[in-house]
Amino acid sequence: MLAVDLGGETIRALNGSMVAYEGQMAFKRQGVTGGEGLRGALKRKIAGEGMTLMEINGQGTVYLASEATEVTLVQLTGDTLFVESESLLALDGSLQTGVHFVGLRGMGTGQGLATTKVDGHGTVAVLSDGPAIALEVTPQTPLCVDPHAYVCHHGQLQQDVVTDVNWRTVIGQGSGESVQFRYHGHGLVYVQPAERGGILEI
Repeated sequence: MLAVDLGGETIRALNGSMVAYEGQMAFKRQGVTGGEGLRGALKRKIAGEGMTLMEINGQGTVYLASEATEVTLVQLTGDTLFVESESLLALDGSLQTGVHFVGLRGMGTGQGLATTKVDGHGTVAVLSDGPAIALEVTPQTPLCVDPHAYVCHHGQLQQDVVTDVNWRTVIGQGSGESVQFRYHGHGLVYVQPAERGGILEI
């Protein structure tokens, strides 16, 4: 559960994630545009990236949660966070959200055509199945991640998809991890200690 102390500020949170609050709070659903305007809503509709947020402002403390999943706070200092919309719980009102198209490679990993990007200076609360772990990527140490364990990433990173289909995979003697995200550059990738929907093979 995430407790957010507000002194007149505004945050945005996943619609329906408020479980309790103390003080004076106002809640406003952002509707189909999600605070991104009609163009942003259209992009999300085309890409199949669904996200419904509400604005919360007031004086006091609001408590947010979603299905008892773990909450991790990610600090942004002018960079961009890439996160699945289903893993986004809340963000500072000053941060901007948008759609980042990943193309057909996302369809092949179950990620979809697009993912959500968050830009600016502030804090983002992300959800994970179990405590999220931040793994550092450097130019000397690229990182491969199971798509079902991926939560989000930020920094100066490039992402591509790696397939490991060989004769061992075909006859059932491979590891089962046939598709991975590979990250190069410098930044942080957050992973969870569980896989969504089981192992994906091609």
